[in-house]
Formats: sequence, structure tokens, C-alpha cells
Amino acid sequence: MGRNYKPVFDALFKEVSRVIIGQDELLEQVMIALICDSNALLEGYPGLAKTLAVKTLSEVIDLKFSRIQNTPDLMPSDITGTYILEESGGKRNFRFQPGPVFANIVLADEINRATPKSQSALLEAMQEKQVTIGDKTFKLDLPFFVLATQNPIEQEGTYQLPEAQSDRFLLKIKVAYPSPDEEMKIIDRFTVEAHDAKLKKILNRQQILHLQNSTRLIPIANDIKKRVIRLINLTRSKKELIQYGASPRASIGLVLAAKARALVKGRSFVSNEDIETMAYPVLRHRIILNFEAERKGLTTDDAVKELLAKSK
Repeated sequence: MGRNYKPVFDALFKEVSRVIIGQDELLEQVMIALICDSNALLEGYPGLAKTLAVKTLSEVIDLKFSRIQNTPDLMPSDITGTYILEESGGKRNFRFQPGPVFANIVLADEINRATPKSQSALLEAMQEKQVTIGDKTFKLDLPFFVLATQNPIEQEGTYQLPEAQSDRFLLKIKVAYPSPDEEMKIIDRFTVEAHDAKLKKILNRQQILHLQNSTRLIPIANDIKKRVIRLINLTRSKKELIQYGASPRASIGLVLAAKARALVKGRSFVSNEDIETMAYPVLRHRIILNFEAERKGLTTDDAVKELLAKSK
């Protein structure tokens, strides 16, 4: 089943590489979130092409794209939209003016610069695929996908995402620095000549919806499902490392993300490698380390690595 789709993903990543150099893992995991019908959070320092990668990906997928630049003075109505008063033929009427959330791919740039109230304006849209303004509910067009970028929390002038909001993201993707060779190519590409690549559309709305259905049909063996359950239960029982473990939403998310990765890789089944690769972006924002682990300088990825070894 999965083999039929590999040429499509290869063509998509090749087209994106006309603009983005490296960041293969980032692009693969963003596509995994998209075909899981879920949202993704991208974290990395400024200047690592997070925004450019999302914008470029949206150009090769024929979907409506919008961008929200988050700032401390951003209001919830700036995201969802609001009613405006119009006068016509001597009569006054309120008309709903949709906000940028009414798109297929929404880039919430630097989401941790916005206040918690504005961050939570995305919550209903991300979970329910709808927006409620006053007493009216507006359904969003499918597929609907929020991609949020954030700079590391320890930087000044940021607001940590509430746990309820953070949990709505299927994946938290760490954006890495480029290798020296990749950085040399980046310098050459963006300093030698003006770069304005015209990208081809590789996927459309119907194809994305079809891929989302196909993802759920990828089979997974019972022993691999049991390993997922062991892993998630370890996050709850390993008290010497973890203060708060992951919920059943993490189990569902990990199985789904592993299925999507198998589809992207052209396989018709889920392997242990899929589980081990996707455990990091699925769990790193869903577990909270205890004081002792933090005192030792451990990261959530270190904890996931240890739990993966114990879950075999």
C-alpha cells in the first residue's frame, strides 16, 4: 500500500529542496503531521529557516495558506476574525470578517511571543476544526493544519504554551543547525544571485485528504502496539526521571505518526524503527522531567532514549 506513494513524497521533497537546503528531518516530520490530520510545533533558534520551510512547503501543496505573526499585543479576534458594521441602503448590518485562521495551512509564527489568551484562540480551531464567535460556529475547510514556530523558551519576552495547547500539537519538531557543507551551500544560494524559484504544485486538497485516509489503513503488528503501550506507561511509572507522564493521546499519536512515517518511506507496515524515530517528537512536549533529572542536566530527549531502551 505505502509503496505507491513514495514517488509522490520524493517529488515533493525534491521540489522543496530547490529553496531549502538540508532540514530533511524537519520537512519529513511536518509532512507526517499533515497526513495525520494533526498540528506541529517547530522549535529552534532564529535564522534556521523555520518560517521559510513552512512557506515553501505550502507553495508545493495546492492549499490556502495564511500566516499569523504573533506579538504580545495580538488579540484573539486578530486570529479568528470579528463582526464589522456595514451600512447599505440606509440599513446597518453586522458582517463576519474571517480572520487568518480560515485557511488550510496556518503558520502561527513565533507563537510563544503571543499572550496565553491569544494562544488559546487557536485551541478550538486546532482540536474541533471550527471557530465560535459569539453565538455562531463556523466550520473550517478541511484539511486544516496549524504549524507553529517558536524560539526556545528561555529567551526573553516569551510566554510558555499552556499544557492544554501544547498537547494539541501531535509533534514538537526540533530544528537543528545546518552542517558546515549545508551552510556553505546556503551562503552560495542566497548571496550569489537573487533567488525566486517558481515551484510546482505536487499535491492538491483531495490528494491530501486521500493520504490522510491511507495513513490510518497502514497495518501495525500487535507486538509493536504493545511496545507503544509499554513505552507510554513507563513515562508514568519512571518517577526517578519524570514528574508527569504522557496521556493516552500520546499512545494514539505515536501509532498514527509511525503509520504516517511508514507511508512516507514507502512501506506497507509499521516497523520498530518508525516507533523509535517518532517517539521523540511525539513525547518531548508531553512529559515533564522531575527536579533531580533536570539537576543532572538531562533533557526530555534523553529520557525518551532511556525509556525506548527499556520498552524493548
